[in-house]
Amino acid sequence: MHSFTDLVPAFEERFTASLPFSQFPATLYEPCRYFLQLGGKRIRPVMCLMANELFTDIGEDAWHGAFGIELFHNFTLIHDDIMDKAPLRRGKPTLHTKYDMTAGILCGDVMSIYAYDEIAKIKTALPLVLRAFNKTAIEVCEGQQLDMDFEQRNDVHIGEYLHMISLKTSVLLACSLKIGALVSGAMGDNANKLYSFGANLGVAFQLQDDFLDAFGKTELLGKQNGGDIIANKKTFLHLKAMELANAAQRKEIEELLKYDGADKVPAMLALFTATGADAHCREAVANYSQLAYSCLEDVAIQSKRKEPLMELADYLLLRDR
Repeated sequence: MHSFTDLVPAFEERFTASLPFSQFPATLYEPCRYFLQLGGKRIRPVMCLMANELFTDIGEDAWHGAFGIELFHNFTLIHDDIMDKAPLRRGKPTLHTKYDMTAGILCGDVMSIYAYDEIAKIKTALPLVLRAFNKTAIEVCEGQQLDMDFEQRNDVHIGEYLHMISLKTSVLLACSLKIGALVSGAMGDNANKLYSFGANLGVAFQLQDDFLDAFGKTELLGKQNGGDIIANKKTFLHLKAMELANAAQRKEIEELLKYDGADKVPAMLALFTATGADAHCREAVANYSQLAYSCLEDVAIQSKRKEPLMELADYLLLRDR
């Protein structure tokens, strides 16, 4: 069995060597290579490999699944950056900023097609894999649209937010695990339990991200905390604070939303604490984490084989940055 840290460099080496992009037209494929060279944690593809290794040695089908998942994930990031008008990705210019909008759109498009080309190379349980992958691709698009819709609304509820992050963030984690299981020959309950593990882990991960963006230490985050507050994002903390606030606190939150810049961050953090939104966010992380661990425990495989996935979940959920 391999740990996450063992598999990341192995994935990087094989992924880089297998990139399908040709040299012509350079205006299409050079930006694709640029974006993928920005790196990333590679959590989703490596989860696919780890789920496969729960049941058998990592096979070629699992590698194709992992490559497809990572190409699809990066396609979504390219287009998300365009929609968010984001200038930076991992500290470097976003693809559409470095090149142009046409490159951003077309590179995302072609990357999504190559993702399907990798999935199509899978030999084991391909109809089931495609069904899972297609369902997830649709849900990720739905989640992104809801996220954009929420920016224009002032009546978003916690339940809607949790549904949105489950679509935008957690279903791809869940699908990665399910594909890894399916291509090993694991069917039915085991594959579904791994999907549920990933789905709950993804929600817990995003809620933890919400919390760290607000209350994480700047020196650990590598950036100024409160970015979501500055952008007036409707995170769990914001929505819960509005739900729990008394009239005076609600008015203060609404006034702070009118201001730009980092000056409002300390006041908003104080309101998150005063309303108890911070404690509710930590509690939600704990609840979804427990659901995730329970689903992994229910997978009918020897406990020792689950240890690498358990360690990865611990790392993702107990991180401080």
